Amino acid sequence: MTRPRILVVGAGFAGVECVRRLERKLAPAEADVTLVTPFAYQLYLPLLPQVASGVLTPQSIAISLRRSKKYRTRIIPGGAIGVDLKAKVCVVRTLTDKIVNEPYDYIVLAPGSVTRTFDIPGLTEHAFGMKTLAEAAYIRDHVITQLDLADASDDPAERASRLQFVVVGGGYAGTETAACLQRLTHAAVQRYPRLDPGLIKWHLIDIAPKLMPELGDKLGRSAQEILGRRGIEVSLGVSIDKAGPEEVTFTDGRVVPTRTLIWTAGVVASPLIATLGAETVRGRLAVTDEMTLPGNDGVFALGDAAAVPDKAKQQPDAVCPPTAQHAMRQGRKVADNVIATLRNQPLHPYVHKDLGLVVDLGGKDAVSKPLGIELRGVPAQAVARGYHWSALRTNVAKTRVMTNWLLNAVAGDDFVRTGFQARKPARLKDFEFTDAYLTPEQVRARVEGGVTELP
Repeated sequence: MTRPRILVVGAGFAGVECVRRLERKLAPAEADVTLVTPFAYQLYLPLLPQVASGVLTPQSIAISLRRSKKYRTRIIPGGAIGVDLKAKVCVVRTLTDKIVNEPYDYIVLAPGSVTRTFDIPGLTEHAFGMKTLAEAAYIRDHVITQLDLADASDDPAERASRLQFVVVGGGYAGTETAACLQRLTHAAVQRYPRLDPGLIKWHLIDIAPKLMPELGDKLGRSAQEILGRRGIEVSLGVSIDKAGPEEVTFTDGRVVPTRTLIWTAGVVASPLIATLGAETVRGRLAVTDEMTLPGNDGVFALGDAAAVPDKAKQQPDAVCPPTAQHAMRQGRKVADNVIATLRNQPLHPYVHKDLGLVVDLGGKDAVSKPLGIELRGVPAQAVARGYHWSALRTNVAKTRVMTNWLLNAVAGDDFVRTGFQARKPARLKDFEFTDAYLTPEQVRARVEGGVTELP
C-alpha cells in the first residue's frame, strides 16, 4: 500500500509551522509530506520595513527551508494556481512555467494573502508594494536613487517630485514603512550637501479615521505624534484618486509631486481560494473550529486565506485576524488535526487568546500593547524587538537579526544602492503575479484532460 500523501500549500508562518510539526510527530512510514512554494524560505514579514530601510539584510529574515539535513519534506518550487477538491488534485505552475497536477490525500491550504488593490487609475502601474522580500529590497534602492537623482538635478520641479514620498495605509505595515524609511532619508540627506533637508517630505495617508485603531485611541495618537515630530504628514480620511509617474492625486483634491508611491492598504486572501468554488467569508475560506473545509474530507485551511473562528473572543461571528501569532499557532494545530485524521482520532478546535500588538517605529520609538498593557518609547521598543526576535524560527536567523540590530545601533545606517533597481521599472503589478491563477472551470479541464502546457 502507498503511504498517504499530505500536500501543504504555502511556506508562510502557517504552512511552515504545519510542515515542521508533521515532520516531528509523524513516522516516515506514516505519510509523505510535500510543500508547494515558489521560494525555499520562510519570510518573516513583520520585519520587511527594516529590510527596506537597511537596518536588516534581506537574508536575515529569509529563513531557509533546506538548512537542516533532518527535514524530509519534498519541496515543489512553484505556485499553486488551482485545486480540484473532487479529484483531489492541486494544479501547480513551476518556476519554469510548466503545469504539474499534484495529487493528494490530505491538503493543507495556507497560501497566505496578496496586496489588496482597488480600481484606482494608475495604481498598479505606478505604486510599489511591501509584501515580498524583492519589493522591500527594490524600494530601498529606489528611495536612495531618488536622493542621488535629486542631488544631481538642477530642476526645482524634479527635485520636489523626487524628494516627496507617499505611503498609503495606516495599519502596521504602512506606519512602520513610513517611519523606517523616513529615518533612512533623514540620515542619508546629511551626506548630500546640495540637498535641503526641508525639501524631503513624507506623507502617510489612510481612508480610516484613526491610525492603527487596533492599538486603541491613546497608543494610536502616540504613534501619530511620534510621526508628526519627525515631519511625517499624516492625513486620515484620505486615499488616492489617481496615480501617475510623477504625481499623485489625493481624494481631497491635493496633488503631490512624487516618484514614490508605496501601497500598503491591506491584504486579501490569495486568489487560489477563488479556484475552489467553496464558501467564503470576505474572500477567506469558511472553515470549522478545527480548520477543516465543510463537506470536503481531508481539506484543511488556515492563516490569511481562511476565516478561522476566533473562539477566544466569545463572539459568534468573530474570526482570527491575519497576524503571524495566529498563523503560527494554527499551523501547529492543523498538523495535529491532520495526524489525528490519519490515526482516526478526534480533532481539536483552535483557541488562542491574542497576546497583543507591537509596532516598531525605528530607533528608540515604538508603541506596544502586550497583554493589554500600553507601552511607549524604549520599553515598547524592547518588547517589539524581543517579540520579533523570539518568533524567528532558527538560531541562525536570530543571530543574524541581533547582529544587524547591534551593528546598526553602533555604526548607523549605510546608503549603498545594491543594484536591485534595474532600468526597467518594477511596480506592484510585477511582483505578486495575481493574474496567474485559473478559474474553477479551467482547473477541472486541466485535471480531467491532463493538460501540461500553458495556454
